[in-house]
Amino acid sequence: MIKVTVWNEFYHEKNNEKVRAIYPQGIHQTIADFLKCDDITVRTATLEDEQCGLTQEVLDDTDVLIWWGHVRHNDVPDEIVNRVKESVLKGMGIICLHSAHHSKIFKSLMGTTCNLSWREDGDLERVWTINPAHPIAQGVGRYFELNGVETYAEPFGIPEPDEVVFMGWYEGGEVFRTGCTFHRGNGRIFYFQPGHETFPIFHNETVQTIIRNAVRWANPVLREDALICPQVTKVHNK
Repeated sequence: MIKVTVWNEFYHEKNNEKVRAIYPQGIHQTIADFLKCDDITVRTATLEDEQCGLTQEVLDDTDVLIWWGHVRHNDVPDEIVNRVKESVLKGMGIICLHSAHHSKIFKSLMGTTCNLSWREDGDLERVWTINPAHPIAQGVGRYFELNGVETYAEPFGIPEPDEVVFMGWYEGGEVFRTGCTFHRGNGRIFYFQPGHETFPIFHNETVQTIIRNAVRWANPVLREDALICPQVTKVHNK
């Protein structure tokens, strides 16, 4: 079983009726519900939980962490960010969704500003699969459309991705690297752009397929803390 923790700052759902109508139990619970299957087990955590729900014990028991944040990035203590980063470097996978491009953890892992251009006009986005052989793209067609998104646009201030799996085009003419992969230490990272809180994007079946695929791709190949150095016996030559 792949053990997933879905983290959400859980702010908009409590303070915005429109968001609460779309995600009545929170974005984290919506994601958790569609992820649960034969090979994936899920827990959730939020900003309001003790230690943000991300104790060392939780992280040690997490194969893949999913992160959604928007307006309260700075409320995540640096101690928690460093703890998550160390877990990624040791091998835990992480999937950063939408506005998590500006989360402390994503910026720390990227080492850049992660800035981008944006506007919230409810545009149509056509998401093109530009790396159809990638495991994250399995079961996704040549493209799919989202009718109503927050537009993100290049330039996107990230390091060169290891792979760009999806590219977004918007009816306003903007383009954006919608789905990108990175490796840091032993950990695999996937950034995925769709997911603004005022649109029902996480109810879209193709988006769900991509996130489910990303969990399986980001599942650790190796966890550093599981390594045991063999004892070496000194041999004396006669």
